[in-house]
Amino acid sequence: MILSLETATKICAVALHQDGELIAETRLAIEQAHSTRLTVLIEDLLRQAHANKKDLKAVAISAGPGSYTGLRIGVAVGKGLCFALQIPLLAVNTLEALAWQARQASTTITENTLFCPMLDARRMEVYCAIFDAHGNTTLPTEAKIIDKESFNTQLLQHPILFFGNGAMKCQPALQHQQHAHFIADILPTAHAVGVLAYPAFLAQQWEDLAYFEPFYLKDFVNNTKIIQPTQ
Repeated sequence: MILSLETATKICAVALHQDGELIAETRLAIEQAHSTRLTVLIEDLLRQAHANKKDLKAVAISAGPGSYTGLRIGVAVGKGLCFALQIPLLAVNTLEALAWQARQASTTITENTLFCPMLDARRMEVYCAIFDAHGNTTLPTEAKIIDKESFNTQLLQHPILFFGNGAMKCQPALQHQQHAHFIADILPTAHAVGVLAYPAFLAQQWEDLAYFEPFYLKDFVNNTKIIQPTQ
């Protein structure tokens, strides 16, 4: 049984899979809920599935890119469980998991269709990548500032489906492109993380518990203002 965690955005989700098949999943879409609710969700899910931690064979985490705080919490909880239970840690690229969800949700996929998950990185910047209809990466993960010239080369040759919590803000800049299409309501799920982690589990492609870090993509910037005392 594999426990999967999704904490890369405001979504806080956990799922259980057995032999690659979903057993149960639960999630919250509440800002800043990860630190207080993630472990509670895990306990609740195990209880609902009539399972316990000793049944777990691995923990799979959404590795990023995404929210610095959310990723840090998810990885910390995942590592803690793996250390305590002496089980392996698996990591799945958050954008790859989103692309899998979009492929499952789309009914008009052709061999020529490309998938571009976008996670909001503030202003007109997004974390994004492009995948083909089989889930292969055609443009690697990057932090990209979107303007009307973005993805011109790919859009000349392929229809591209844009989705994720950063896609809608980019629609005005890209909608002039004939082959640009936008899908709403594709939100990160722990289900997708678990599905994509299962082949890695079978291949024993496990992460190093001591040294693994989330795929932050960008350095964390602390915007806290320091007020100097007056003399």
